[in-house]
Amino acid sequence: MRLHQTCDGLLRRDILRMGALGTGAVGIGGLSMPHWLSMADAGQIAASGAKRAIFIELVGGPSHMDTFDLKPDAGDEVRGAFHPIKTNVPGIEISEHLSKLAQVTDKFAILRGVSHTLAAHDLGREYVNSGSRPIPALKFPGYGSVVTAERECQMDVPPHVAIPKAGQGPGFMGLENAALETKATPNYGRNFSVRGISLPGDITVEEVSRRQQLLKRLDRRFASMESNDQMLQGMSRFGEQAYAMITSPRAREAFNLQKEPESFKKLFGEDPFSQSCMLSVRLVESGVNFVSLQLGGWDTHADNFTKLKDNLLPSLDSGLSGLLNGLEKRGLLDSTAVMVTGEFGRTPKINTRSAEGGRDHYPRCMFMLMAGGSVRGGQVIGESDDTASGPRHEAITPDDVAASFYHNLGISPTKEFESDTGRPITLVRNGNVIPQLFS
Repeated sequence: MRLHQTCDGLLRRDILRMGALGTGAVGIGGLSMPHWLSMADAGQIAASGAKRAIFIELVGGPSHMDTFDLKPDAGDEVRGAFHPIKTNVPGIEISEHLSKLAQVTDKFAILRGVSHTLAAHDLGREYVNSGSRPIPALKFPGYGSVVTAERECQMDVPPHVAIPKAGQGPGFMGLENAALETKATPNYGRNFSVRGISLPGDITVEEVSRRQQLLKRLDRRFASMESNDQMLQGMSRFGEQAYAMITSPRAREAFNLQKEPESFKKLFGEDPFSQSCMLSVRLVESGVNFVSLQLGGWDTHADNFTKLKDNLLPSLDSGLSGLLNGLEKRGLLDSTAVMVTGEFGRTPKINTRSAEGGRDHYPRCMFMLMAGGSVRGGQVIGESDDTASGPRHEAITPDDVAASFYHNLGISPTKEFESDTGRPITLVRNGNVIPQLFS
């Protein structure tokens, strides 16, 4: 698996409750109580309908200018080399190198003019992976850890699978809500094995059972030494679930892409990200509550257009379009919330660090995508100015998107949790549900 390093030298790591509504006028980021009640009573706001979720992180920060928010009338120093193309939704245009996504634009919503102020990779990633602006004294949980804590899951399938790894840990939710990380991505035409689920070497299920009985005897012997320590709680849960999964045909079959018919495989590209998207469909179909995917390489300070055209955009195009089509074909799109984001956008003005130029970190303006569940696809919410330098009107914040993502899953963004020290913590501190997503 290829590792990508960001420019700061750090490796990219290998809903609604009424209390959340403001009292002011309707805006992009929230809805007043009277307006909400009026729209809900009129059936203009869809109820949350997703049971599971797929979260896709575009690590490094993709250029909004060259993907979903092109400005063909801007000057040469801003516009870039790519041209917009029409989609299957009249009036919506996206990059010419996203032709497959252009054919399924009716299945997802584009959020433009999303804005924040954190231009460092790690801080930006923490923000968009949790929906809460990072603070030194507290580590907020990633979406998957919250869903793991809030949703029941069968013991023989993992509640949260990260391919290849999770962008954000469980934070104050505790180790027992961490993801199962595959540490690798599937390759086209090859069996994909995950350590802890696939039995290594010649070890049989019977041998695993004998070892599990030994571990139980040891657990009883040392039970008096245990406390409420989060690490011990997490190890206990992981031990029990690892045994259930490694002896479960259902869990092992979920990771076996060779079981898919050729007609389904053709929906996806042959690159690792596309194969990961196909795997994610299998996983949610088998009962996994949350799947995290990563596509890295978007830190395009130099050679921005070549990297996008030759590698990144084709992978995103094939993988995400296949994911949306695959979920729909399996009857899962209406019950699976999908969110796609990077940590920030890129500078509208092209730099001169390479022959063709690049774009630098730019959190003031970016895009995010949402689909599935009760999200109404085929729409653009929010708008950037003429050079995509910032929101034209009211900004959408990562907090608002997080509140909407949780709402789509039927989880209140204003729910309070407790840290291990008993401190009450609001899940999303400052975000409001975006009503247009569900109307």
